[in-house]
Amino acid sequence: MAGGSSFSDEDGGGIIGDINVTPLVDIVLVLLIVFMITVPTIVANMSIKVELPKAAKGDDTPKSTVTLTLQRDPSGYILYFNGEKVEESQVKTKVTDLLRDNKNLQAIIAADKGISYGDVMHIVDLVKQLGVTKFALNTDSN
Repeated sequence: MAGGSSFSDEDGGGIIGDINVTPLVDIVLVLLIVFMITVPTIVANMSIKVELPKAAKGDDTPKSTVTLTLQRDPSGYILYFNGEKVEESQVKTKVTDLLRDNKNLQAIIAADKGISYGDVMHIVDLVKQLGVTKFALNTDSN
């Protein structure tokens, strides 16, 4: 054939229109093997080790958390202990009584946005002086 097409396979030198996927399959299999080997070692060696607390059953366990709330007032602040309006002297006796029953007492301190930093730190110091070693400052997530 004179002037024949170079796309024909008759002479064996034509252009192949198929994609060779063999190298792609080889690479995917190698990556799969690498992931199969490395993932179990990564998952088994967690970087953060924590000791999770145990859940107590029944209502006879002593209360382990107290909430101290400072509400803004024209004279300064009003102090609440677990939602009940109290004076600082009452906080001292209540926390001392709770610490007798539970040495792992935790305090959550919440304060209005307008309360001065010094007043909040005064309550934190009060709680720490009474023997509470675990406390948190409550904030809004927004």
